[in-house]
Amino acid sequence: MAEWLHLADLSELVRRKKKRVVVAGEQIALFLVDGRVYALHDVCVHKQRSLSKGVVLGGAVVCLGHQWRFDPATGQAHDQPLCQPTYDVRVDGDRVYVNPVRRGRVGAAG
Repeated sequence: MAEWLHLADLSELVRRKKKRVVVAGEQIALFLVDGRVYALHDVCVHKQRSLSKGVVLGGAVVCLGHQWRFDPATGQAHDQPLCQPTYDVRVDGDRVYVNPVRRGRVGAAG
């Protein structure tokens, strides 16, 4: 069962493009990419760096640690076999809700 939590306001993401939140010990990075909000596990599957310290470039989330690029919708790393876990996101007006249950396994594609 989905447990939707209000984790940010859309106006915050419009201003900053990203935000890090922690929910019951779960580190979640929110990104605003091309008008859509995405949520990824904040700890990079490659070298355990914080993705929320990275940047959005060409529609991808780029980890500053080693420049790995992730598809924000699926978490799939470009040209790598690893996948960053993601979370379901729902936007209602200005409020951004996330289901804090991870989709995908750390390091596994698909």
